[in-house]
Amino acid sequence: MTAGAAPATEADRPELDQLAAYLNAVHTLRARFEQTGSDGTVTTGTVWLERPGRMRFEYDPPSPLLLVANHGEIVFRDAELKQVSRIPLERTPLSILLGDTITFSGRVTVTDIQRQPNQIQLSVVQTYNQGEGLLAIVFTLAPLGLQQWTVVDAQHRITRVSLANIETGGRFQESLFNLPSSDG
Repeated sequence: MTAGAAPATEADRPELDQLAAYLNAVHTLRARFEQTGSDGTVTTGTVWLERPGRMRFEYDPPSPLLLVANHGEIVFRDAELKQVSRIPLERTPLSILLGDTITFSGRVTVTDIQRQPNQIQLSVVQTYNQGEGLLAIVFTLAPLGLQQWTVVDAQHRITRVSLANIETGGRFQESLFNLPSSDG
């Protein structure tokens, strides 16, 4: 843990409930993202999130990458290599963010809270599947908003996603969440 970090306690419950209520009120979200991978590679693009269970990361050219979550799985396509990887959504920390109801108790354990001026970061894991990775969610506090998340996967690879130009609400075309295949 870093300075200012501590595990969640019962005294944190009202704040955790407020953060969960904020996330539960966000059924759809569209934003620009900047993603930094474990190797330091930075990519940008547009992300769409539709709870429960749907997300699309469309990377800006020249990136050949596409990530789509739907139907209980995450599909990652590299068009240049014509490779597709599939993983069950529940085996990733992103399932916490894409859940039907988001809560910071029960099936989710808060392992760390870090407070900074106008910002709070929660580190959370799946209570019964902690080995599948960690999700660190950063919120701004005034006004309350989702700013960033970091996924530490089961192989300890770290991917940070920072959001900008966030729009919540609205409807998205179903086709955005069609799972990609290797041939396009």
